[in-house]
Amino acid sequence: MRSDATRAHYDRLAGTYEENWIYSPALIEWTTEGIVQRLRPTSTTVVLDVGCGTGLYSRGLAVHAKAVVCADPSEGMLSHLPADERLVPLRAGAEDIVAGRVPLPYDSYDAILLKEVVHHLPDLPATLAGLTRLLRPGGRFLVSMLPQDLGYPLFDAALRLFRRLQPDPGTVAGALTDAGLDVEISYDGFPVTFTRERYIEMVRGRYMSILSTFSDAELERGIDEIRGRYPGPDIRFAEPVAFVLGVRR
Repeated sequence: MRSDATRAHYDRLAGTYEENWIYSPALIEWTTEGIVQRLRPTSTTVVLDVGCGTGLYSRGLAVHAKAVVCADPSEGMLSHLPADERLVPLRAGAEDIVAGRVPLPYDSYDAILLKEVVHHLPDLPATLAGLTRLLRPGGRFLVSMLPQDLGYPLFDAALRLFRRLQPDPGTVAGALTDAGLDVEISYDGFPVTFTRERYIEMVRGRYMSILSTFSDAELERGIDEIRGRYPGPDIRFAEPVAFVLGVRR
């Protein structure tokens, strides 16, 4: 799912990853609610959370589900999973799972979640199709992703690169449809506020994987651009999300 460089990026980020988003607990709660509403976990549901990171959203699913298999290729990220018997760690990326390179705790799943993962998949249609084969009849497959037009208060070079690399939600929907699912797309957003200096420190810490492609000097020039564009003490923007939901007939 991720190159060695990207995996190393997430290993480095693991210790501070949650600080960036727990700063806005309302956002975590809102996003979790959107995921739970679409996946509809119950006490018998087994979920596969691919690219779970530190389990920010696995935890909310585990409240309702029988088990959540938390798959991520970053050992650093998985080390921050809470101790909960319903959270089952699996060190693997999406391609590892599809290729059968790792044994799975369950052979099939009632729900699959990919949260901010699809931009890391080099062969998006094949990987989504392979994961779809793990769904039980009536199973639900949710891709939660950022739209291409991000609207984040980043510098222009980062926004251009993001738009070039980020898949379109329609492309993801098409791949899930081709894999035999009934698919719908919905868009939403949540208002967030950071102090300008807090957000700049997040950028400097490369809180988004796209920022790891910029050198320290390029990043500092980008931060100067952010400072010039946002002179006030706070930065406000909408956290956008596209939910692509597929259901196996």
